[in-house]
Amino acid sequence: MTRRLRLGMVGGGEGAFIGAVHRIAARLDDSFELVAGALSSDAARAQSSAEALGLARSYADWREMASVEGAREDGIDAVAIVTPNHLHAPVAHAFMEAGIHVICDKPLAVSLAEGEALAQHARDANL
Repeated sequence: MTRRLRLGMVGGGEGAFIGAVHRIAARLDDSFELVAGALSSDAARAQSSAEALGLARSYADWREMASVEGAREDGIDAVAIVTPNHLHAPVAHAFMEAGIHVICDKPLAVSLAEGEALAQHARDANL
């Protein structure tokens, strides 16, 4: 049996509907294990959300998460982005810069140009 993919999540903490939906979807085929998250822009809420989910790796900032997880030997394989729409592209870009695959809630970006630039970045990074 192959190992489950290590999944991170940005957004989707306490009080967020869509985060729970994505966590359920990630468990459906048993291919993912949620191991890390920056679940809220509020540090205390991010930590309490991580504790409620049993996550050992909680981050108060998604930029820190991308940097740290990208450098870890056992870092996440992919990140699910379930933030407010205006953050989708910047978060996706940061995780691709760290060499991490991205699963993004829709919309991918807030403009066609931003979406096309992100798609080109994904192609260039082979992510």
